[in-house]
Amino acid sequence: MNQIAHSSDAQAEPPYLRGLNPPQREAVLTTDGPVLIIAGAGTGKTAALTARLAHLIFTKKAWPSEILSVTFTNKAAREMRERVGRLVGDAVEGMPWLGTFHAIAAKMLRRHAELVGLQSNFTILDTDDQLRLLKQLILAADIDEKRFPTRSLAGLIDQWKNKGLVPADIDAGESERYANGRGGELYQQYQARLIALNACDFGDLLLHMLVILKTHRDVLAQYQQRFKYIMVDEYQDTNSSQYLWLRLLAQERKNIACVGDDDQSIYSWRGAQVENILKFERDFPGAKVIRLEQNYRSTPHILGAASGVIANNGGRLGKQLWTERDVGEKVKVIGVWDGPEEARRVGEEIDIVRRSGKSLDEVAILVRAQHQTREFEDRFIAIGMPYKIVGGFRFYERAEIRDALAYLRVVNQPADDLAFERIVNVPKRGLGDKAVARIYQLARATGTPLTTAAARILDTDELTGAAKKSLGRLVGDIARWRDMATSLPHAELARQLLDESGYTAMYQAEKSVEATGRLENLSELVRAMEEYDSLGAFLEHVSLVMDNEGGAQDPQVTIMTIHAAKGLEYDTVFLVGWEEGLFPSQRSLDEGGVKSLEEERRLAYVAITRARRLAVIIHAANRRIYGQWNSSIPSRFVAELPPEHIDTETTMSGGASLWQANWSDRADPFADVARGTGRGPGWQRASGTGSTFSTKPARVVESRSSAISLGNKGRDDLSLGMRVFHQKFGYGTIAEIEGNKLEIDFEQSGRKRVMDSFVTIG
Repeated sequence: MNQIAHSSDAQAEPPYLRGLNPPQREAVLTTDGPVLIIAGAGTGKTAALTARLAHLIFTKKAWPSEILSVTFTNKAAREMRERVGRLVGDAVEGMPWLGTFHAIAAKMLRRHAELVGLQSNFTILDTDDQLRLLKQLILAADIDEKRFPTRSLAGLIDQWKNKGLVPADIDAGESERYANGRGGELYQQYQARLIALNACDFGDLLLHMLVILKTHRDVLAQYQQRFKYIMVDEYQDTNSSQYLWLRLLAQERKNIACVGDDDQSIYSWRGAQVENILKFERDFPGAKVIRLEQNYRSTPHILGAASGVIANNGGRLGKQLWTERDVGEKVKVIGVWDGPEEARRVGEEIDIVRRSGKSLDEVAILVRAQHQTREFEDRFIAIGMPYKIVGGFRFYERAEIRDALAYLRVVNQPADDLAFERIVNVPKRGLGDKAVARIYQLARATGTPLTTAAARILDTDELTGAAKKSLGRLVGDIARWRDMATSLPHAELARQLLDESGYTAMYQAEKSVEATGRLENLSELVRAMEEYDSLGAFLEHVSLVMDNEGGAQDPQVTIMTIHAAKGLEYDTVFLVGWEEGLFPSQRSLDEGGVKSLEEERRLAYVAITRARRLAVIIHAANRRIYGQWNSSIPSRFVAELPPEHIDTETTMSGGASLWQANWSDRADPFADVARGTGRGPGWQRASGTGSTFSTKPARVVESRSSAISLGNKGRDDLSLGMRVFHQKFGYGTIAEIEGNKLEIDFEQSGRKRVMDSFVTIG
């Protein structure tokens, strides 16, 4: 270990060491040999990493050009450069190897491009160019692109490149993942075509350099000698290709320092492997492990809650966060009746924050899935609460929502040319630019809407073959949907329209995380329509929402996914939708079992630790998913919150206790997940009264008395016109029965939709 001698004169101490706590100092001063810095959330890892870089330059252990410093984002690289510049001055300008993985790999590849058949002026393709090239290959191979979408192949090739696999490495099993075994063949053709074009995609930047370093030992030796020190930020997010690249470069000197937190590894869907950080000590025997555990962000209650949840994960490196901050408020856990009440309650809580004089810029709502934002957006528009969406578009601005709305607008208003223009070839119908141009020409010549011109052009010889057939089918569908609109509920019309148009099938065929999110958004759109009396009323609502932007400079509540929130922090954070099946995500559990469950738990840890002063966790007893009301039980992560760090409140009336699911009733709490059912501990609902989680809430404001109904079978003792009593809404008369769901005209509260298990015969 190399250290600067400590001086009793604080002024003689290098400025980059001032204010660092002992573990941070150790991370800075331990320069030789492999070092793993486990930096918990909010523990000042950027300050330690910056100081370490400054120390290497300040003490002349290496010239700036002899240090490889890798980050994951351009923003992180800029921040690192600026901070180091403030500490060491102009020396930072001589750091050509400070940047992202891709930026550094691109710089290396331009020096050695000929070794993989490229020229140094190669082009880096963007996503659109990549998809266009792959589509050409798919069509040339006579593969049905509708059945095997281009994006699916692009995603698969990206996965292979993230794993460091070249075409020769793709075995029959991997190849089967696309077009009945033709994936490997198309990957090889794609790579050959890229070489012929003197181009590469982003995945190639690291993959090509990995191939060069493995096959040209002289080049590897050159970089091993050049880089005296290697530093890596967010090491828990590295994929296989990045991991192998770093290992090769560090093999000779072994002066590699990796900073990360295994408890914040949440990007497996992008190829990140938490195993990389877990096996660091095996990869580099004798490595020094330094834990940064003093948190400068959150209160003890917030840290205690987060630590209690993440402690349920196995295979962790382990750490114990602590802070010198005041104890603060306990984490609030609030149970509500349904999604709309969740949005109302969050709005009320935020209004309290605003009235207390705190800025809305310091308030965030974190969701597990993007479709959850719609409920909050509609509510905030209604009450005039300014908000912004980070890491994505507002709900009604998303491409799939705009497409679906365009279909509905054409049905509602035949003269809506802008809507017809948007959907005429979405999904692809073989209507090229020339065909669409002829429809435009006829519309202008006759002074008619595009839909009318499209119908008329079918009676001419302007279009022939597949284009005429496709347009005829679309025109017929639009006419049929308009007829259906007179008798079919508008939400049901939207479901049928999206299915019959092929729009839903287009995303179902993609089989990607992005496509799954788009399908969830479409389902949420249909669900939102059910709240309005007519299609016209709903479209008018959307127009008003889209027009309500507010001032960009005004303080705004931030709404985003938990993934997008990593690295950010707010005074007050609302964590919504903490129910089984939503968070943890049922899809994650079904497809990944215990491994995915642990990543979901890491997401919960990240979510809680975004809060500085107050974290509020909310779960609902009922959710409307894919048009169906579903009873929900609180997320298992709620049960894992230590009772001494939480205050629990239920705002619901009547019915079963929120805490009825007993998560501790199994010897092996993950037996169901391990068996592949993906349902995990305590999935069976408890019945009767008084059943609670084994971890009892610190304070229960109101409990519920009978079991939540599971499934859709209704009660036999209820009938239309019957007078019933509901503890929240009072007396009312049953107006409609749908399975176990009732529409009740309440004497004091108007018509409400409730589950039959929450009413008694009055």
